[in-house]
Amino acid sequence: MTLHGLLLITGSLLLMSPLFGSCHPAQLSAETRLVLLERFGHPGLGFNWRNISCPLCKAVFTMLDIALLSDANEERVARAVGEACIRLHLADEQVCRQITELFRDDFIRALQESLLWPTEACALLLGSSCGKFDVYAPWNITLPKVSKPPVTPPSPPKPGSPQSRVLFLTDIHWDKEYEAGSAADCKAPLCCRKDSGLPSWRRREAGYWGTYSKCDLPLRTVENLLENAARSGPWDWVYWTGDIPAHNVWSQTRKQQLSELTVISRLIQKHLGPNVTVYPAVGNHESTPVNSFPPPFVHGNRSSAWLYDAMAKEWGPWLPNQALKTLRYGGFYSVELQPGLRVVSLNMNFCARENFWLMVNSTDPANQLQWLVHILQASEDKGEKVHIIGHIPPGLCLGSWSWNYYHIVNRYESTITGQFFGHTHLDEFQMFYDEETLTRPLGVAFIAPSVTTYVNLNPGYRVYYVDGNYKGSSRLVVDHETYILNLTEANHSPGASRSPVQNPKWTLLYRATEAYGLSSLFPSDCNGLMRTFINDDRVFQKFWYLRHKGHVSETCKEICKTTLLCFLRSGRYDELEQCDHLNGFGGNLARAARKTLC
Repeated sequence: MTLHGLLLITGSLLLMSPLFGSCHPAQLSAETRLVLLERFGHPGLGFNWRNISCPLCKAVFTMLDIALLSDANEERVARAVGEACIRLHLADEQVCRQITELFRDDFIRALQESLLWPTEACALLLGSSCGKFDVYAPWNITLPKVSKPPVTPPSPPKPGSPQSRVLFLTDIHWDKEYEAGSAADCKAPLCCRKDSGLPSWRRREAGYWGTYSKCDLPLRTVENLLENAARSGPWDWVYWTGDIPAHNVWSQTRKQQLSELTVISRLIQKHLGPNVTVYPAVGNHESTPVNSFPPPFVHGNRSSAWLYDAMAKEWGPWLPNQALKTLRYGGFYSVELQPGLRVVSLNMNFCARENFWLMVNSTDPANQLQWLVHILQASEDKGEKVHIIGHIPPGLCLGSWSWNYYHIVNRYESTITGQFFGHTHLDEFQMFYDEETLTRPLGVAFIAPSVTTYVNLNPGYRVYYVDGNYKGSSRLVVDHETYILNLTEANHSPGASRSPVQNPKWTLLYRATEAYGLSSLFPSDCNGLMRTFINDDRVFQKFWYLRHKGHVSETCKEICKTTLLCFLRSGRYDELEQCDHLNGFGGNLARAARKTLC
């Protein structure tokens, strides 16, 4: 097939696409769809997959399957995909060409090695309404033949009981090219950069400390956060759940990714000091291409060894040798944090549908969940409690992975006493219930707000208060606080509005128990809070405001509120889909929720 032929087919598909109809059900109005996409479909990488209809997607993948039967066609296919990206307005021309070149080799190799039919590939990209995931057929991990211990509902700690104070950092997204005074509104997926140009008349410009726009952060803001966090100590330990680089995913190199990993890791060590242990997790932006995390069966230059080895080197001061061994193998590890408390850091990229390497084999990549079961059973036998940290919340994972993880949390509900994630950039949570009735709350996945401003947010970080280090401690989250840098104030010094504050302070936005009138943040408390959201809209609107780190321009009503309540309840992906269809969203909620940033 010639390049001309490929482009001709692509062009014909573009012309014919309106005739193919839509894979969305008719009962979902345009207004409903717009609200869903506005609430959950943040700009992310700047690509608009919604421009692709289901029939068009299947036709394109049929073309690719035929073309890739010959290695000689790889270059032609890559060019055709680049042209299709431009013609479909997925991004501007420069970004389309660069992203195609960056992804070409790995994506084509994964596609060639996979057994995906076009229907399955499009189900991957567009959701179950556009096909069936035969390649992601249900699979099960094996649980030990050990009876689940009787469940004893946790009791709140006695007044005056010790508490552990835990600093939580996620989604830093440092942009080396950030430049104050550059255009904050631009056509590229990421603005406020040296190549964003100057703001035109009456257009916004990038602020000194950060900007309410589709912009990431300058290094000085990250350092300022760490300086303030160091002064706000002492910390018992730190959880850090990844996403170091900026969102310029079309132009990143391995050298740049490793440089940024080194700079940020060493800054954290420098400011927090040698006496504070940091437990990191791998984000989806650490690799390049973004989201590309081959399972360990992929060897050589295409493997993730270049990244995991560098992480092991930088994080060596914090982690013991056994943890570094599994980190090098698959980007996950386990460490005894204190006597009676263990932390497990999962590589959530092995559950992400955006990780195209899972098209080859998505069954428990790296045997990570089976390894998790082994760790949890050993902890149960020893009477340890376990905290799980990771980047992507489990409710946004591939269906089978999410189902198995939920099953594990159910089995070990008395052992797993904390789940901590990031990725969405927002301040939220997802509930876990008993599998029998889906009514008894037994776990909470806390999702912390981002350090970065991307998109239209204040910079922020989280502090968790955990039942402390004493005999009989539940090790559950008792409370949490969110701190922000108010950019409106930080970028405009009093009496000199054009000058930034030289050493801005990060201020407490809220403390959860005080804001919502709770005694603790145990699963039963969070479940009760959800009922309050339903019955008291004033409390829900407060949550909506705090969810966006104190920078939101409009309220969340009706459809918006229903979609968010679905998300909060859905610690398992099929629950999100079920809530989605029961409320007449026809798959749009689940798809949009998966694409919340990043």
